[in-house]
Amino acid sequence: MKTKHYLTAADCKKILAAAEAEAARNNWAVCISIVDDGGHLLCFQRLDACAPASVAISQGKARSAAVRRRPTKNDEDMVNNGRTSALSMPGITFLEGGVPIVVEGETIGAVGVSGVKSSEDAQIAQAGIDALLAA
Repeated sequence: MKTKHYLTAADCKKILAAAEAEAARNNWAVCISIVDDGGHLLCFQRLDACAPASVAISQGKARSAAVRRRPTKNDEDMVNNGRTSALSMPGITFLEGGVPIVVEGETIGAVGVSGVKSSEDAQIAQAGIDALLAA
């Protein structure tokens, strides 16, 4: 049998702390969602002054990155480059800001962020993931 890596509560706290710190450094009000490899919510934080719509968007970005096993920017680019039929994929959020967490070549979860420009959302998500992987 294969050994499977998974996110612990401590891992989620480490990711969330680093992502929040990146957002605070830039004075960005965002929502941060962390999901497992099946896209199920493990951890969530809505920072002060973040728009209510960002709650569902951040969770959608995280879920999409986890189940598609790729950054949501790839899916956004695919649609922007004319493959609009991709929009029929159920439950996928086609906005940059969802980043998978990959350990030893396998996706173990993802981080989704919403609240600022999509590239900034992705920057925050990646900061959280980098903190986890650096440990």
